[in-house]
Amino acid sequence: MAEAKRLEVGSKAPDFTLVNHDGTKVKLSSFKGKKVIVYFFPAALTPGCTKEAEDFNSNLKALEKAGYAVLGVSPDSVEKMQKFQKAHKLKFALLADLDLTVHKKYGAYGTKSMYGRTYEGVLRSTFAVDEQGKLELALYNVKATGHVD
Repeated sequence: MAEAKRLEVGSKAPDFTLVNHDGTKVKLSSFKGKKVIVYFFPAALTPGCTKEAEDFNSNLKALEKAGYAVLGVSPDSVEKMQKFQKAHKLKFALLADLDLTVHKKYGAYGTKSMYGRTYEGVLRSTFAVDEQGKLELALYNVKATGHVD
């Protein structure tokens, strides 16, 4: 199993186009001139991912005041993302990366271990992208709650 290649602060954020929870295509480079938080989570409608999304949602006003938009990315379907967004009244875009292409570009998919078992999976990760499209923050293997602050 391959180790995920991690991105470094100061490097250019890989561009991507993904479909959000309402079926609209979202392109990272369309945010040029604005700051964006892109966070990767394993699965919509699960306890840890729900806590993480609610944490972003409850901090959204402060993040927007600081100039950030928020994009959540997981390998779930658009339909599942739509259910997740509606069930928890999330006020930011949830993007479907079904084939994990974007996860892999960001190093947010790789080897994990739990209870002595090693496997491939989504590495819960959060990135802050500045107005020029460069990474100002790259956090890997974050906890579901508490890292939004």
